[in-house]
Amino acid sequence: MILKKAISLDKVRKEDLKFGDFVLVVTQHSTYLLYILQDDFCLVSGGWFDRNGFSPVKIQINGCTWGGNTIKGDVVAACGMHLEFSNGIVTSKIQEVIVLNMDAKN
Repeated sequence: MILKKAISLDKVRKEDLKFGDFVLVVTQHSTYLLYILQDDFCLVSGGWFDRNGFSPVKIQINGCTWGGNTIKGDVVAACGMHLEFSNGIVTSKIQEVIVLNMDAKN
């Protein structure tokens, strides 16, 4: 694989990612590394998963919230929002999102 680009973004949508991409999510209290798999799954390390001995874990992302019940399901991570995993874990407020797009063609 060849590193195609690394960019810092305010928001990353699920449709913007493909198999093999990495997403680094920096929250107020933790850092998470997401490795994008197929079928809406990713391997996650860091934060709550490291502290509880589950890293890396294969899991889905429900989306992002503003801290309440409303969820934006098409978003993986967005600055100012909270990332919610399919096991119910919700992160502290996201401070930064960095995407490493991997592309074997270029």
